[in-house]
Amino acid sequence: MSKTTKGIPKGTHTLTPHLIVREATKAIDWYKKALGAEEVLRLPMPDGRGIMHAEMKIGDSRFYMGEESPQWEALSPQSLKGSPVSLHIYVQNADAAFKRAVDAGATAKMPVADQFWGDRYGKIQDPFGHQWSIATQIKVMTPEQIAKGAKEFFAKMAKA
Repeated sequence: MSKTTKGIPKGTHTLTPHLIVREATKAIDWYKKALGAEEVLRLPMPDGRGIMHAEMKIGDSRFYMGEESPQWEALSPQSLKGSPVSLHIYVQNADAAFKRAVDAGATAKMPVADQFWGDRYGKIQDPFGHQWSIATQIKVMTPEQIAKGAKEFFAKMAKA
């Protein structure tokens, strides 16, 4: 008798990021230290060199990770000379989370500041080339309030 499933593994969401990194073992350790991630699963490569698949959890969300493998067209941001993707994390204290990541070796890309859409928000790049935004919602805003704030922000930027 086979076990039935609901199609989506327990503990995962419909959309789950899957990061390709160089030196996945180091990345797992870094994500734990810098972002407070929890390791859910680690599957080494059959030859014992590298990580075939890992599952990490930050808050209530998981992300997957695997070792860079050019023969399978799985390239890290280092091989691609950057990444067009940014991962977004909501936390209770954006300033503290940002500082912890930078102290652990992340590159600050945008300092944490209050933003027109109601978040306290900043951006980092991890040592493996992935971009992360870190935010705390500080004010619930309507779409109209956000649009007004955006208009004011971009008008100010145009004058700078």
